[in-house]
Amino acid sequence: MHSSRWFFVGVLILAGAAWGITQPLAKIAVSTGYQHFGLIFWQLALGAVVLGLIVRIQGKSLPFNARVLPIYVMIAMIGTIIPNSASYQAVVHLPSGLMSVLLSTVPMLAFPISMALGLDRFSWLRAAGLTIGLMGVLLIVAPDASLPDRSMVAWVPVALVAPLCYAFEGNLVARIGLRGLDPVQALAGASIIGCILSAPLALGTGQFIVPTLPLGAPDYAHAASALIHAAVYTTYVWLVGRTGPTFAAQVSYWVTGFGVFWAILLLGESYSNWVWASVGLMFVGLFLVQPRRPSTSSEPHDAQHGLRDTAP
Repeated sequence: MHSSRWFFVGVLILAGAAWGITQPLAKIAVSTGYQHFGLIFWQLALGAVVLGLIVRIQGKSLPFNARVLPIYVMIAMIGTIIPNSASYQAVVHLPSGLMSVLLSTVPMLAFPISMALGLDRFSWLRAAGLTIGLMGVLLIVAPDASLPDRSMVAWVPVALVAPLCYAFEGNLVARIGLRGLDPVQALAGASIIGCILSAPLALGTGQFIVPTLPLGAPDYAHAASALIHAAVYTTYVWLVGRTGPTFAAQVSYWVTGFGVFWAILLLGESYSNWVWASVGLMFVGLFLVQPRRPSTSSEPHDAQHGLRDTAP
């Protein structure tokens, strides 16, 4: 039993490391001018192929009817298209590691939303976590020495659109359920619908990307990010089924920590003492705001967005 626990801890750490690298990969993907709608289309297309294959391997079908289409549209819009549009624009201007730090606010933002929807009750401990997390955000935007360039401050609210969307998405899924879908089916269907919705946006704005050979670093980085997300998401769902959502939700710490680590290693980023202090406050806030016991009301898809596309 002891050895199996360490195995699950190892899976948790590997999942966090893999998800954490998607932010630096997103930074590379936008480095030569690729824009958000074009990137989103190809991310969803690759995700649809990989997750669709997983659904088939499981021997399941992917329903498309009036009952599940609203679920697909909701997840596609507030789980990918809106938040990733914001993230891809913000990561052009902000350090990748800082994006990872800001994404750790998802559980903190989810708490007041869950109370407003009647899914959770007030807790002083979790309210303290929310307050401390917001103090961490203030340490990024308030001091003059916190960012390399003060013009970056304007992009912090844009970066926070993604965690806010993920917080809403998780709570809405918890509130209305997946209507008979498992999480992989839901994300596969949402990826297909997202392709249909994002294609005209990419074409209409002139942002559609036509891959040309030889592929460059941004192409490989974006493809790797999409494939990593699909693979690790499936692993995460498996982990939730084996260990429960409370244990699995701790992946948020690893995603944030590895996001900063990969940004330093791959992109050579460095941060002021204010940002490091913010990271510390975020981790304290995450610890306090996490649920203290397993909950059957939370879907795995909800827990995954303690980080999600954390990974654009």
